[in-house]
Amino acid sequence: MILSSSLPGCIVDQVVRCSGHLIILASVRRDHGRCLDCGEPSSAVHSRYVRHSADLPSLSEAVTLRLKVRRFYCHHPTCRRRTFVEPLPRLLPPRARRTGRHAREKARVGFAFGGEAGARHAGHLSMATSPDTVLRLVHGVKLPPIGPLQAVGIDDWAIRKEQTYGTLVGDLDRQRPIDLLPDRSSTTVAEWLRRNPGIAVITRDRSSEYARAATMGAPAALQVADRWHLVKGGPIPCRCGGVKPGQWRPAV
Repeated sequence: MILSSSLPGCIVDQVVRCSGHLIILASVRRDHGRCLDCGEPSSAVHSRYVRHSADLPSLSEAVTLRLKVRRFYCHHPTCRRRTFVEPLPRLLPPRARRTGRHAREKARVGFAFGGEAGARHAGHLSMATSPDTVLRLVHGVKLPPIGPLQAVGIDDWAIRKEQTYGTLVGDLDRQRPIDLLPDRSSTTVAEWLRRNPGIAVITRDRSSEYARAATMGAPAALQVADRWHLVKGGPIPCRCGGVKPGQWRPAV
């Protein structure tokens, strides 16, 4: 059963089932709209039309929302907008072909599975889509504000393994990634550090590019070179010299 409460600001007029697909016919409950520019209320209807958008599935059936909306006149004397469509910010963004919750759910699938696998998984959930759409929704997700940074870690990551690399920046205090840079050059990383002043500690690998970037972009910061390569490469030379790992690991 489709309740009007699941469609904020709307009234469900009819629900039609067609070949395992639910079509919800609905209309807006309010008798007026507010101009998007000046906020002036208006009940003078210019025209009506139907918006078609995908919504979250119901009982494993795909759902399409057909929402009757109105375009109003704006009679405010100083407003440049002459007409406007009644906004539905809690349900359907302007010009969107899917509800906000539908887009958010597909973006979650994309974060978990990626493009190709995410599209296949979404199809099993009755939200048929393409890999490109899944990735586009992932890219459209707004990142939380970075906030003040005290300690960051920088390392490279493979855009295309052994050919193209970028730089991953992580917030060590909050234990989360915060930015991806398109390459691992000292110029790019130094510019990012300049845009985020106040960093006191930078952990990095032993690349000369990252060392130069930290010196250029945050000269007052303490640089900590990681020990992974020493730990990873240590056993071979130590075995050759007759030194056991237990003897050199504490020193590293």
